[in-house]
Amino acid sequence: MNPELHKKDFEGRLRSVIPGGSHTYSRGRDQFPSAMPPILSRGKGCYVWGEQGEKFLDYGMALRSVGIGYAEKSVNRAVRKTIGLGNSLTLPHFTELAAAEKAQELFSGAEMIKFAKNGSNVTTAAIKLARAYTRRNMVAAPIEQPFFSFDDWFIGSTLMSRGVASGSAENTLRFKYSDISSLQGLFQKFPGEIACVIMEPATSIVPCGSHTSQETFAELRGPCNACETSGKNLLTKIRELCHRNGALYISDEMITGFRWSLSGTAAAFGVEPDISTFGKAIANGFSLAVLAGKKEIMELGSFEPIGAERTFLLSSTHGAEMSSLGAFLTVAKLYEEKNITDYLWDFGKALRGLLVSYIEDFGLSKYLQVKGPNVLLTLDFNIGEESRNAKARTLFLQEMVRNGVIMPWIAPSYRHGSLELRKTERALETSLSVVKKAIESDDYSGLTGPAAKPVFRKYN
Repeated sequence: MNPELHKKDFEGRLRSVIPGGSHTYSRGRDQFPSAMPPILSRGKGCYVWGEQGEKFLDYGMALRSVGIGYAEKSVNRAVRKTIGLGNSLTLPHFTELAAAEKAQELFSGAEMIKFAKNGSNVTTAAIKLARAYTRRNMVAAPIEQPFFSFDDWFIGSTLMSRGVASGSAENTLRFKYSDISSLQGLFQKFPGEIACVIMEPATSIVPCGSHTSQETFAELRGPCNACETSGKNLLTKIRELCHRNGALYISDEMITGFRWSLSGTAAAFGVEPDISTFGKAIANGFSLAVLAGKKEIMELGSFEPIGAERTFLLSSTHGAEMSSLGAFLTVAKLYEEKNITDYLWDFGKALRGLLVSYIEDFGLSKYLQVKGPNVLLTLDFNIGEESRNAKARTLFLQEMVRNGVIMPWIAPSYRHGSLELRKTERALETSLSVVKKAIESDDYSGLTGPAAKPVFRKYN
């Protein structure tokens, strides 16, 4: 069978039964070069296979949700064991209790726990709790951070607001992450109206004045003693500003939990949130999200005390599914026994060195930078206007795929090792050679399809 026809057949079949061809926009065909396989058959360790058996080294790791490795035997064994107990019962079960107590132990400020199946559910629940606790409506979030929930309160504040009821996001305010004055301005403009600030504490943006350069921030795996003793890092200031104005501080640790550390970033920066949310890597690819917070806030979702006004918080038939909770318990144990977060930091450091070295060797430092801490590396293309940036980035992704490496973003796992670094090095050498020629000649005709597009855009 013609490989190209075969490929188009899968693309067409996917789009004919699934809007956009995938169940999350980050997996959509418009996010990748045309050279990317349209469908995958399986994954093992840090590798994935296409339908025709093509093998790829993967840095996407299921949208950062797999931190140990695909099809990890001990995790799968735990899942099979819990499924054998019934998976979901009429009443709460022992696995549910054990997982809640483990989450309480791991996550900073987690006096009470609520489980769900995806991140949007728990971030929206966090907003509902903050509004119920403060009896206010407004929410503030950093404008640089693109996604907190698919629910109307947030998605209505983005370019993709079609289908959102008019006024649903009018209480969602945006501020500049690294500019505390922009948040102060919101509290001044809307006194007594802001219920909470929700934010990712640390991504590729530096939240700490003691680590203003990418080089020092890269190794900040925590704890950052200078921050804790001085109390002057950005996160501390934001939490203090929230509390001074009667608002709650919500820490979205979807990406940083079980990557930066088991507890996310709280220990590193000495900032205990009022409410926090976790997901992605905590169950190594199994569907689980966690809402955690102070008891006086979380118990608003309870049926106690008698006579209190009720808050309908989260009600999920499958939130406490044994399979995902069994995975979480085993994953937490493996992380503790094998110091997996330290391994991810160390591998990230080695990968950063490799990337920087080749970018410099090819004279591309002006156009391509490696940013973020070693555990959350990003590649930033800065050629000029956005269309050229998109073409250069897509060309890079295309050439890496052609050399057997999928790198839409960088999310290493415990199964990435020295062999994978060498494979990445070989792919970089070939790929950056092509990218360099394209940038210097401003000729991107080597791109075999359209440039990848941003998820959040007004039109297709």
